[in-house]
Amino acid sequence: MYTLVLILHVIVSLILIAVILFQAGKGGGLADTFGGGGGGGSQTTIFGQKASDFLVKATEVSAVLFLCTSLTLAFLSSRRKASIMENVKIAPAAGKSQSGDTVTVKKVNIDPKTGKETIVKQETRPATEQDKRDFSSK
Repeated sequence: MYTLVLILHVIVSLILIAVILFQAGKGGGLADTFGGGGGGGSQTTIFGQKASDFLVKATEVSAVLFLCTSLTLAFLSSRRKASIMENVKIAPAAGKSQSGDTVTVKKVNIDPKTGKETIVKQETRPATEQDKRDFSSK
């Protein structure tokens, strides 16, 4: 159900974008670019003389559908038990192990021309009190 509403929402979004772009505004809009109306207050578009009424109605309908699908997606996602973060593994903080009792110290060389970092030496050692204070303040 969620996927169906999501697909419908994307389709309605694209239709809404297209309908808005095809309308002739003060500056002529995209409709004039494709040969509709010569400007000067003319309401013709590439779809013909009556197209402006159709485009206004199509904008209203697609805007209402967009609102409905947005609200439906919000409701459905709040009731879903699955999370998008469900299968994500959380990496430990940089320079600190998950236990917090050790730190990883890296010696890095930076190439001045490219800015590329190269790890020269890396060691894991027991965390000192200073290390614990440094990491707790960040």
